[in-house]
Amino acid sequence: MDAEVDVAVVGGGVVGCAVASALARTNRSVLLLEGGPRLGDGVTSRNSGVIHSGLYYPPQSLKARACVRGNALLYEWAAARGVPHARPGKLVIARDAADVPDLEALEANARASEAPGVELVPAAFVRAREPDVPAAAALWCPRTGIVDAVELTRSLAADATEHGALVLTQARVRAIARRGPAYELDTARGPVRAERVVNAAGLHADEVAALAGVNRYQVHPWRGDYFRFTPSTPYRHLVYPVRRRGAPGLGVHLTLDLAGRCRLGPDVEHVARKDDYSPREDKLPAFLAAARALFGEVRADQLAYDGCGIRPKLRAPSDPDEKDFVLSEDLPGFVNLVGIESPGLTAALALAERVAALLA
Repeated sequence: MDAEVDVAVVGGGVVGCAVASALARTNRSVLLLEGGPRLGDGVTSRNSGVIHSGLYYPPQSLKARACVRGNALLYEWAAARGVPHARPGKLVIARDAADVPDLEALEANARASEAPGVELVPAAFVRAREPDVPAAAALWCPRTGIVDAVELTRSLAADATEHGALVLTQARVRAIARRGPAYELDTARGPVRAERVVNAAGLHADEVAALAGVNRYQVHPWRGDYFRFTPSTPYRHLVYPVRRRGAPGLGVHLTLDLAGRCRLGPDVEHVARKDDYSPREDKLPAFLAAARALFGEVRADQLAYDGCGIRPKLRAPSDPDEKDFVLSEDLPGFVNLVGIESPGLTAALALAERVAALLA
């Protein structure tokens, strides 16, 4: 391959494919470069598939705005394209009275962020929907849902190709150089010349930015493991604990897949490598304790290890606070999307909308 295009998009996860779709619809020539053998095979495929409502992020942050906008866009897209999804809603639980102030603070943050439909509800509301979940109060989030993340990614890539984009896998970018008005990319599939580049490389976004001479970013890998949970009676909603202030994750929680099966996780653990997906059955005691904190009596034989994912956080282990998404044109025509962790799946279409506007 020896290609010359208007825009090269680096990264074939859900965000990169959303960006390729949005840009192809503007009648630009677009080339999507995915380093792996399949689209959506990295962070995207190891995602819990939750469509978030936008509770947790500072109002007016890019995370908050892209999540709320992306929530609406994702449901619209999935319905129009036949992408498997559901909207069971989420309960964020205050197990006892001591947790209620944190729950009230979370509700205030959600309202300030204009998260849709969120309301503080009493214990009776929880009992009516999930009789086996003990709670003093909860936040009810009716717009929280689940989606098949890989099928969503494929639908976005298909839309990009329908509008003229070229999508290549096994096309890892090895070097980037500015040559006059364009960028030259050395890839595993041959050279590419592009007037503009969008870096949506997930865990490797800092490395791709550095290839172009932008060295200000460092992605920190934070691993999250999952356990399959077989409850005595089925759950109908996602169930989360109240997030602890300053915690790097939301706490081990219950999610559902599209077949109605339950999964606990992810937890959060800073790790040295971006590619260590080795199993961690040794986390069973911690997950069992988390399950009991949410649901009461749970037996060890109801849990089974179910894989892991790695979040591309900008937050270092020593940082006290979460970092916002980065969407920045750091060089002329070179846009970096860095630190796109949760709620990146929910926010993908909104981030793509912003990239298209930035490059208009």
